[in-house]
This record gives sequence, C-alpha cells and structure tokens, in this order.
Amino acid sequence: QVQLVESGGGLVQPGGSLRLSCAASGRSFSMNAMGWYRQAPGKQRELVATITSGGSTNYADSVKGRFTISRDNAKNTVYLQMNSLNPEDTAVYYCKVFTVIREYWGQGTQVTVSS
Repeated sequence: QVQLVESGGGLVQPGGSLRLSCAASGRSFSMNAMGWYRQAPGKQRELVATITSGGSTNYADSVKGRFTISRDNAKNTVYLQMNSLNPEDTAVYYCKVFTVIREYWGQGTQVTVSS
C-alpha cells in the first residue's frame, strides 16, 4: 500500500524558513515526477513546485527564488525548502507523485506564517 507522509510544517514568522519532507512508502518512486501543492483557506489547491525523476524542476511564479524542491531517491523522499516566507504562503502543503496509472497524494501539513 502506497503512503505519502508529509512533515515539517508549523508556525513561522515572516521572513523565516521551513523545510518540508514527504516520505513515500509501499513502492519506489525514483522514476516518477513528484511535486508540492498547497491550498489556502477558501482557495483552490495550486501547484508550488515539481521535480522530475532526472531532477528538472518547475516552480510557481509566486515562489521562484524563495523555495527549492529536491529529492533523495535512496530515501524515496521529496523536500521543499522554503525561505523568506510571508503570510501569503500560509496553507496546507501536500506532496504528490505522478504515475502513468494514477496520482498519489499525502495528507498535508499545515504551514502558518504569522507574527
């Protein structure tokens, strides 16, 4: 059974940093693209960043230069380093794995940016 478990969320002051992790279990996703999405209250879920199996990355304009997505295939884990956080980054952050057959989602981790 495939599971994606996010961690690393929390409360941080504006300008601060957090590092999110998403650990996958049940099968290897080293050959699959992985990504991070977020959903703020009252808003639709949106793409934050993606990374291919080869390490190519893509970012939403709103996070370019501040967030960095990376992966460790040996650990079956994808990371999101978030710097210079601002209140607009407050949301539940979800990781996602893309496969030919289906998508897998984690349960989400809350990130709150507030003074």
